[in-house]
Amino acid sequence: MHPTYQPIAAAAQGQPGGGQAWACDDVAALVARENNVPMRLLMHASRCRASAARARQLAMYLAHVMLGRSLSEVGNAFGRDRTTVSYACALIEDLREDAEFDAFVTRLEQVIDEQHAQPLWEPRHAGH
Repeated sequence: MHPTYQPIAAAAQGQPGGGQAWACDDVAALVARENNVPMRLLMHASRCRASAARARQLAMYLAHVMLGRSLSEVGNAFGRDRTTVSYACALIEDLREDAEFDAFVTRLEQVIDEQHAQPLWEPRHAGH
């Protein structure tokens, strides 16, 4: 594991606005599942095989674009720096020119959009 790896969920605990920090990990899990790549390879410090690297790039892209996380936040969650995330985002944007790949990414964006809209918790009623 990368020495500076710190999941966003752990980094955001106790900080205002950190309530939806879990979503970066959820995006990674979704991409791993949909690409049939073990989650551990997505978060691995090495570049791994090409399919794992591409899945990682896609997960970083979706975390940045769909969740609005900064390049630094996404990089921190994946054990990479912000320039690597920036490269991944540009690469995925270029790959979206392929209609089949674009349809796949669009489907993942829809899943994330639906899941991200769900509250993580139900507020307690006063007095309970």
